[in-house]
Amino acid sequence: MSMITVQKAHPARDRLLEILDKGSVNDRVSRACDYFLSGLIIVNLVSICLETIPSLQIQAGKIFLFIEYFSLFVFSIEYGLRIWTAASNYDFSPSVIKRRLNYIFSVTGLIDLFAILPSMLQFVGLGLDLRWLRMMRLIRLLKISHYSSAFDNLFEVLREEGKPLAASLYLLLVAIFFSSACLYLVEGDVQEAFQSIPESMWWSVVTLTTVGYGDASPITPLGKFFGALTSIIGVLTVAMMTGIVSSAFTAKLASKKEALRNEIAEALDDGIITEEEMEGIEALAKSMSLSPEELRSYLKYEARKAQQKQKGGG
Repeated sequence: MSMITVQKAHPARDRLLEILDKGSVNDRVSRACDYFLSGLIIVNLVSICLETIPSLQIQAGKIFLFIEYFSLFVFSIEYGLRIWTAASNYDFSPSVIKRRLNYIFSVTGLIDLFAILPSMLQFVGLGLDLRWLRMMRLIRLLKISHYSSAFDNLFEVLREEGKPLAASLYLLLVAIFFSSACLYLVEGDVQEAFQSIPESMWWSVVTLTTVGYGDASPITPLGKFFGALTSIIGVLTVAMMTGIVSSAFTAKLASKKEALRNEIAEALDDGIITEEEMEGIEALAKSMSLSPEELRSYLKYEARKAQQKQKGGG
């Protein structure tokens, strides 16, 4: 009861949290906010890349500076508003201060902070290397995870498949050390690129990840044998990791689609979808990044199935 009282006391803050959060299917204002901020991030990234070209920096330096000032202004306001509206996120803690601290020290909160911090340090000065500060602004790319549910699905998959991925990474690490040691023993007296195990690791990583720059390669018969073996192990290990992530991602989307169908079917049992049931359906559709048209097609399909079931039962 107390939570409901708090929610009613701050309708503006609650609504602003909905707008800043990932836009739901039917919330046009929230979706427009997502599109605007995502577009601004992309413009930032393009600007950061182009301003590293000396000729463009001379010709369009003022434009790049305006984009940076405007972006810093918008992202700073967004960061402040997210701290303020974090108090309306009632899932975390009954304490308003703890809710805000939970956002500030969360991964997304730290990303939002570091998205504006380099620009502030750049304008303040302090004798820091401006090139590094400019490049640190690329952290803004990570902010897009705020506005797309696809990233949530990916992070869920990575969390759920953490153990298999960790096992694959462990095998890759073992292969790096063993192949580096073998090439050091076999090729160390012949080539400078393999005169120590740490130096040999560059070749091992490049070979195991199937990149193969060609800057170093074994020349002795035994070295070539270990090189071929390392390449095969690399293909198998990388394929294993790719397969784990892709299959888990596909399974996650399939399970969410099935959950959405079941949710709609249950809501249609009495022939009427209530407002509360529709909110649950929209929340699932939002987690799947479905468009309003796709959600409507799901609803129509399940409605036809429910009508056919009723006719068959009758």
